[in-house]
Amino acid sequence: MKRAIFPGSFDPITLGHYDIIERGVKLFDEVIVAIGVNASKKYMFSIEERMNFIKEAFKHEPKITVVSYKGLTVDFCKENNVEYILRGLRNPADFEFEKAIAHTNRDLAPIETVFLLTAAKTSYIASSIVRDVIRNNGDYTKLVPKSVRIK
Repeated sequence: MKRAIFPGSFDPITLGHYDIIERGVKLFDEVIVAIGVNASKKYMFSIEERMNFIKEAFKHEPKITVVSYKGLTVDFCKENNVEYILRGLRNPADFEFEKAIAHTNRDLAPIETVFLLTAAKTSYIASSIVRDVIRNNGDYTKLVPKSVRIK
């Protein structure tokens, strides 16, 4: 069984993330959307809210699991028998950053990283942009799945 982890903070999940996950499901038997917990980072949404946004967005897809984890992604992979890390690339800067991480991960464990290019229509979307739109009372709904709603 081919299992992949799609790690990130997903603060919040965007349509770009959604696109990568949806396409990843076609390549793998299971995609684990794994929300990394970083104690030194300040999040807009709680871990529970982020998990619920993702679970609700993919409630129709049984091949997707949503979890949270602490520590190195490769350690999570080894502990959970995951062979692949799924990552999305928006631009050349993403590629350079992700390439260094992929090489490091492969040095630490026998884990392959699979890169998917984001769809052109979502390539400009980043969680940091979405958070800025939300903070400034803009229409964030065009940037995120319907499951992401602020009360």
